Amino acid sequence: MCGIVGYFGPRNGVPIVLEGLKRLEYRGYDSAGFVIREEQGLDIVKTKGKILQLKSIANGRTGNIVVGQTRWATHGEPNYVNAHPHPSMDDSIAIVHNGIIENHSDLRKELQEKYHFTFRSQTDSEVIAQLIQFFYKGDFEEAFRKMLTKIEGAFGIVAVHKDHKQILCARKGSPLVLGVNGKEIFIASDPTPFLEYTKDVVYLNEKQMASITDQGYQIKDFNGLNIQIEMETIPFGIEAIQKGGFQHFMLKEIYEQAETIQNCFRGKIKHIDAIAIKKENIKRIIFVACGTSYFASLVGKYILERTSHIPVTVEHASEFRYRQPMLYNTDLVIAVSQSGETADTLEAIRLSKRVGCNVAGIVNVTGSSIAKECGQGIYLHAGPEIGVASTKAFSSQIVAFIMLNLYVNQNPYYRADLIEELEKLPEKVKAFFTIQDVKSVAEKYKDARYFMFMGRDINYPVAMEGALKLKEISYIPAEGYPAGEMKHGPIALIDEHTPSVFLITRDTVYEKVISNMEEVKSRRGKIICICNEITPEIEHLSDDIILIPKVRWEFTPILNVLPLQLLAYHIANANGREIDQPRNLAKAVTVE
Repeated sequence: MCGIVGYFGPRNGVPIVLEGLKRLEYRGYDSAGFVIREEQGLDIVKTKGKILQLKSIANGRTGNIVVGQTRWATHGEPNYVNAHPHPSMDDSIAIVHNGIIENHSDLRKELQEKYHFTFRSQTDSEVIAQLIQFFYKGDFEEAFRKMLTKIEGAFGIVAVHKDHKQILCARKGSPLVLGVNGKEIFIASDPTPFLEYTKDVVYLNEKQMASITDQGYQIKDFNGLNIQIEMETIPFGIEAIQKGGFQHFMLKEIYEQAETIQNCFRGKIKHIDAIAIKKENIKRIIFVACGTSYFASLVGKYILERTSHIPVTVEHASEFRYRQPMLYNTDLVIAVSQSGETADTLEAIRLSKRVGCNVAGIVNVTGSSIAKECGQGIYLHAGPEIGVASTKAFSSQIVAFIMLNLYVNQNPYYRADLIEELEKLPEKVKAFFTIQDVKSVAEKYKDARYFMFMGRDINYPVAMEGALKLKEISYIPAEGYPAGEMKHGPIALIDEHTPSVFLITRDTVYEKVISNMEEVKSRRGKIICICNEITPEIEHLSDDIILIPKVRWEFTPILNVLPLQLLAYHIANANGREIDQPRNLAKAVTVE
């Protein structure tokens, strides 16, 4: 959460940092600011509110060493004082921080009572600047390292000192990446802020710091020992983080799914026969995930258990960590995360490694913490997802589960048939977008105060994902439920004002879902039906029908989620919501 951008180089870094912060808005924030290191001291500019407001008060400022941040409040309300950057008591040092300092209260108390330090904010972050000042005896880097030995928690920190032409940064649990363009060095939470200047990057690993000076950059451990890290090249360009004519990033990313689905399997299918996971070495697969990734993982459970007969459990990462789970060295624990930085999921993997489990990751962001921690897994290759509400990552994650299923399922006939159908899937997705008009259905129901989403079998998790999307961006309460459980409570909510979205396909539970639709209809409920065939029963029971192309069972969640994403988008847009940056949400949840 939060976004950090820094610049060290020969040109004016203020507009670079401001534009970089703008590109990190998707991470969620409630205040923003930047600091310029000048010969006469530090100039801090910050505000409660958006980047647009920060730009309006920048007042033509210039500087070659600039560090900025967008803050998502954890300690202290969103206001000017609590906004970053935070200065030290003597104004010689300024820091920005992403994460949480868990022992900040004890450190603050000690600095105040023993050494008479005064604090201006209610944040945990301010203690970082005060500690650096406390330890400073002329060597900025030494004081910075000593500070790192005192703080506990998760952090990405960037610091500047008025007397040193230098930027120092460090990470533990919160991502930082350097962009390198000759004498220009960029620092950011992810590469998007500096893509137009360079695609050459260096990702800081856990418990590493960097010193940036006129001589370039140097990576070190927290003890100050030099470390050599290989430079990487970002596989996409600036166009990947531009709207490309769409009104919102979310809509663009929904329509990109034919391409991103293909990107997920394209390079993997060619070598499928060379990849085999020995089932006898795996007694159980455990997916750990949060939010949309959790619902995608439930789809993966249906696929793997039915077709490869491997026991699969799906765990909320935040609960998995604390309930002392029973783990064995025959378990394969797979972290599923779009960002690869989700704090709870990352810690779940570390817990699993400590007890001797095999671990792997299914992530989208290369060089992310989970990818590095796992060391093996499947990259989605969906490109940057800017909209806070995840869309293309969900469908790509399901493709990744299908690929995982191919790795463990050694039946050559099943493999051949599935691969043949998989290669046709992008065209089926394109076909849906060219035929269906979901916007008109959204306009009809935009004023509804509550929605039910229902499905059975493999499409039950998709119903929950559809409800989540609507809640995230339209702020309309919604519930995803297994249709067979409706009689056990939710049916009490059905009336003529409550739209129910049913996912139904011609499969083994078709008749059961029809019965559930009958129950809603008999209580005067409105039914929006998403189906792959319009039967007489569906036509009779439905108020509105959205038709998807016919695909094999494993692929139905991918086609069914498309109208749910569009329904949420168009309802939110019709109600004037801030779709790409919904209130209170952040893209990468790097704190608990």
